[in-house]
Amino acid sequence: MEKCENRLAVWVIEKRWLVISLALSMVLIAAIGVRNLYFTNNFRVFFSEENPNRLAYEALENTYTKDDNILIVLAPDDKNVFTKDNLQLIRELTDKAWKVPFSTRVDSITNFQYSYADGDELSVHDLVEKDQLLDEQSLRKIREITLDEPLLFRRLISIDATVTAINVTVQMPRKNEIAEIPAAVSFARSMAEEIRQERPDIKVYLTGTLLLNNAFPESSQRDMKKLVPFSFAVMLILLAVIVGRFWGTLSTFLVILSSILVAMGTAGHLGFPLSPPSALSPSIILTVAIANCVHILGSINFAMRRGSGKKKALQESVRVNAQPVLLACVTTAVGFLSMNFSDVPPFNHLGTIVGVGVLTSCYMSLCLLPALMSLFPLRPQQGERRGGQLIEKLADLVVRRRVILLWTTMAIVVLLIANIPRNELNDTFLHYFDDSIQFRVDSDYTTNNLTGLYYLGYSVESGESGGIHNPRFLAELEAFAQWFRQQPETIHVSSITDILKRLNKNMHGDDPNAYRLPVDRDLAAQYILLFEMSLPYGLDLNNQLNVDKSSTRLTVSVNTLSSQQLLALEERANDWLKENGSHIKITQATGTNIVFAKLGMHNIKSMLLGTTVALLIISFLLMIAFRSVKFGLISLIPNLVPAAMGFGLWGILVGQIGLSLSVVMAITMGIVVDDTVHFLSKYLRARKEQNISSENAIRYAFKMVGPALITTSFLLVIGFSILATSSFYLNAGMGLLTAIVIVFALLADLLLLPAVLMKIEEIKNENTAFNHDHPVSGSV
Repeated sequence: MEKCENRLAVWVIEKRWLVISLALSMVLIAAIGVRNLYFTNNFRVFFSEENPNRLAYEALENTYTKDDNILIVLAPDDKNVFTKDNLQLIRELTDKAWKVPFSTRVDSITNFQYSYADGDELSVHDLVEKDQLLDEQSLRKIREITLDEPLLFRRLISIDATVTAINVTVQMPRKNEIAEIPAAVSFARSMAEEIRQERPDIKVYLTGTLLLNNAFPESSQRDMKKLVPFSFAVMLILLAVIVGRFWGTLSTFLVILSSILVAMGTAGHLGFPLSPPSALSPSIILTVAIANCVHILGSINFAMRRGSGKKKALQESVRVNAQPVLLACVTTAVGFLSMNFSDVPPFNHLGTIVGVGVLTSCYMSLCLLPALMSLFPLRPQQGERRGGQLIEKLADLVVRRRVILLWTTMAIVVLLIANIPRNELNDTFLHYFDDSIQFRVDSDYTTNNLTGLYYLGYSVESGESGGIHNPRFLAELEAFAQWFRQQPETIHVSSITDILKRLNKNMHGDDPNAYRLPVDRDLAAQYILLFEMSLPYGLDLNNQLNVDKSSTRLTVSVNTLSSQQLLALEERANDWLKENGSHIKITQATGTNIVFAKLGMHNIKSMLLGTTVALLIISFLLMIAFRSVKFGLISLIPNLVPAAMGFGLWGILVGQIGLSLSVVMAITMGIVVDDTVHFLSKYLRARKEQNISSENAIRYAFKMVGPALITTSFLLVIGFSILATSSFYLNAGMGLLTAIVIVFALLADLLLLPAVLMKIEEIKNENTAFNHDHPVSGSV
């Protein structure tokens, strides 16, 4: 290994133009793929095509109608929807909403298909007809009908009649969603702005699945525009301060830029879309690449301050850092690549992109950086004596107080790990977006004042063609709907039984006592047929009934719930069905929120496997690199303890682990190994090459890599803390917890690891002395 390090050190400097040419070629070839990158605007990107929950969601859509919608929420300042001006506005907006690109249906209180008895006939028309005289009597009647109608109450009209909504259902061609979704959202936003200009007395809010889909690329682009440039600026400023020389900062910038271009270009070649998680890849690559460069530059300056010439210092830096940097990059890449075990494609993409970037940064930092530095004038940098003295004092303190440090740090570790069970595997899907995202603000308002955006969608099967007309089927369906209405989480239930009860009342002269389900199958079929024939184009029952009338759709809108609460509600519904559903068959509940809830639970399990595989690979690599099973196993302590401590502290401070935090272990495992590798490699090099005691080897390791470990950890913490400011919680939570783990990793490497190494040497020396004083007899 040492010969390889020496050869590499010589080759990098002697063949510097070849090194630079190879790096440039690598960048140019990969960068071609950057033009293929695009932002996805569909939440389905979080689910693989074979994901069973996604398949169930799409099956429900294919059986009935798509769930894609835009909900235009109107809140008059006068707190009364039922005024002449407000109803006329709603009527006009309902007509205009049909012009939303790709719209297939528009529902509002004004075009609700109100049915009533007209002698012996059934009459069906818009609740608020065009040019209808809206006098006080008409307004009172419209209000009464609206608030009494189960299909409208708490769906399109609030409890107190102060808020209403227009629901626009859209059917996306999905030929070019990058343009299709923004076109529909842009039209809706222009409508909302027109309302605000013409009617400043009405507040307008926009929500719905189409706004949700649009929020993903907007969050991605916002982070790319805000966080990535901010990360670059902060990191380069800090690097310039730490490195203290222009050429080192410039060369590091070129290493970072090259690593990012290769990674993002590779993503483009592979056809990866950019989503909120994967869009942050450049920021993560940036922090890891800087960490590598700091070690190289620090070693160059260390050698030059001790009298080495520029060429010799460059070669020595490559020689002493080749193994730790290579090992650190490979283990970091393994950690990120293990994210491919995740059930979430954007996390797969993030792991692959960063993995490629980290491996690229290995070549760029070990080869390109020294090659570039050899072209520039270098002088030994002074002014580091104070920092060196502080590191030496810290090393002396660790050596002198090793026993106290060992037991104190172990006690803290145990205390924090004991709090891991306080974490609950939970998530709140809507809270993925923070309050700076307008979609979140509008959605919260809608949930608090009108209806729920979370829902459970069921396809209720009868098992036979026309089976939905079966009175027993209808009775059980109605009982199921009523059960949901009694649950505290429920806001609204949409069921075909509400229409049938109203039709039965209509066909009995609007007798209120006849507001019940028909008891005859043929009668139910006739009611449905008669009603469908009376409906205008675009307002049929295809959103509730399948083609052969063998199944119907039941939609339950609920409050904003966490994943655990949502899954618990579904489980209670399944238990009710087991006891009471003999004539109805239910497919699994689906909907955007519940599929995300299930995804989070499944992803935890898949990432446990991925993390285990990564741990085994990293442990194997460390054992080979250190040529020792013992030191390979010792390295696991500072590699595993920080993540455990981080999750323990998270249990105290937050107590909730969701989709984003399920991958933190994989991310941090690779990153925290870096410090361990650099410290252990210098420790072992001192023990083997200089043949010094364990205590002095600790001092040597502190002196050689202590400043670099503190610097790189500081940079990594700053980098991931910047990610924690993301408006998208999956990124923010991941960034914050990763920063916490990196802090614990630094403490573990500077305090716990040295104490463990010296304790093991003490035990070894005691055993050697014992065996020397008490030799084993050769005979019995």
